Formats: sequence, structure tokens, C-alpha cells
Amino acid sequence: MRCAFYARVSTTDQNCEMQLRELREYISRRDWKSGGEYVDTGFSGAKASRPALDRLMADAARRKFDCIVVYKIDRFGRSVLNLNQQLAALTSYGVRFIATSQSLDTDEKNPTSRLLLQILASVAEFEREMIRERTLSGIRAAQAAGKVVGRPKRVFRRDEVVRLRDQEGLSWRAIGRKLGLPAMTAVDSYRHGCTETVSAGTAESSGKRNRKTVAA
Repeated sequence: MRCAFYARVSTTDQNCEMQLRELREYISRRDWKSGGEYVDTGFSGAKASRPALDRLMADAARRKFDCIVVYKIDRFGRSVLNLNQQLAALTSYGVRFIATSQSLDTDEKNPTSRLLLQILASVAEFEREMIRERTLSGIRAAQAAGKVVGRPKRVFRRDEVVRLRDQEGLSWRAIGRKLGLPAMTAVDSYRHGCTETVSAGTAESSGKRNRKTVAA
């Protein structure tokens, strides 16, 4: 059986190697074959669309593999609605879904796992909403106390981020070190662009303003 691996982490300073190692060992013990590795780095599980996940689902529709294996269900997604839609699509494609660390398997011989998948997905979504609510409450409390909330603004050249990524092929961490930025700031600038401006403290900074990017 050909198995595709899917792994995800929410921030760029994390990596998926532990998840992938567990998945490789899982199929090796069963003498299954790898159908490819799909990895999303720096994407929330609440997002329905992620680059590697989108490719995974497209390849599942083409039956490039027989099974998708993930380390935990929340690596695949934290939305019950999205999970239901994705599992329904995989079922229609004839592709099996396994969460290895939770012993969940959508194989037709194991209907109990389908129920557990729904329960765990609901728990994961509830947990995400609780974390979000606690975070917002903390932000509101800090703002009420007069504290400045959020990352400090950083001035840098977005075109340099693009050049280092596209032309030199540097990793996000390497770009961050080179420009003195958090890796996630470089990622956000590359994906979305930033067009904010800041007040110039000197004539020199004013002259350079149009060539720089500000990121929170």
C-alpha cells in the first residue's frame, strides 16, 4: 500500500521532522511504501487551504496513493467542518486516512474510528477556540493597563527578502538572520507584502522610505 505523509507546524521556527520520523517508522513496520511527503510550515490548522494540503488532496483525487497518514488529527486540521469535508472527499476517492499516534483509521472494517475522528476533531476545534479567547482576553487586559501589544515595528527592504528567497534560495531562518528579522516576519512580507510607512526621523531615512517595508 502506498502511503502519503502529511505533517504541519504552526510557526516557521518549528519543524516537522519528529512527525515525519514517526510516520516513516509506522509504514516501515507494515512494509508499506511511501507515496510522498507533504509538509506545511507556518500554517494554522484552522486554515482550510494550505499549499501542501491542497496538493495532497489533489493527488488523492488522482489516486497517486492509497492512504494518508498523519501523526495526530490536529496536524491535519482543527475544524470539524473542514475535516468532515476532507474525509468525505477521501472516502469518495477510495483513499484511507490514518492518525498513527491515536490509532484512528477510516478503513471500512473499523467504523468506530470514524466516530472517534469526529469527537477528537470537535475537541481540537474547541481547544483552538479556548486558546484564542484566552489570548484576546489577555490582549484586552494589557491594552486597558496601557501596555503596547504586538511585535515592534521593523523597517527593512521587502525586495531584499524576495531576492534572498527567489534568487539565492535561502531558508526563512537564514533570511531572518541575514536581515535581523524574525523568520515569520520575512514569511509574511514575502507572502502578503507590507505597505505601511513610518515617520522619518532623519532626512536620510525619509529619502529611503519608499524603498523600505515596515512589518509589525
